[in-house]
Amino acid sequence: MSSEDIDGLDARLLLMLRAHPRVGVVEIARRLGVARGTVQSRMDKLSQRGVITDFGPAIEPSEMGYPVLAFISLEIVQGRLEEAVAGLERVPEVLEVHGVTGDRDLLCRVVARDNTHLQDVINAMLHTGAVQRSTSAISMTRQIPYRIEPLISAAGTDR
Repeated sequence: MSSEDIDGLDARLLLMLRAHPRVGVVEIARRLGVARGTVQSRMDKLSQRGVITDFGPAIEPSEMGYPVLAFISLEIVQGRLEEAVAGLERVPEVLEVHGVTGDRDLLCRVVARDNTHLQDVINAMLHTGAVQRSTSAISMTRQIPYRIEPLISAAGTDR
């Protein structure tokens, strides 16, 4: 097991935090059968390593009035990636941007109030001139929502 792997206790701790995000450290320790200091130490280490990235609530954009989810692929003008990313950061409906392989450079997850608003969002994404071409795919249904629990369970087992 490398220093980057998680062990069984880390996995149980992460699953507990996912299932009960409002539970306190003392209650987690009680439920896991370990000392409070152990739980706090593990949480601190997992946060420092970047395994735990957020303690805030999960937010559902569709319930905030943004029911349209789309994935926008962008081809960037050579040498203008930083400019393109800076422009995307100014568009609040852009939730995520990933550099990808293939015939496009960036893959963006965006939300919108409706299809007309989605067009406005895309236009705002193209505003800087650093984007050469875009391709859009609107999500019709979510077949598997974001999940991490199966991965945590698998990572916490001895292989």
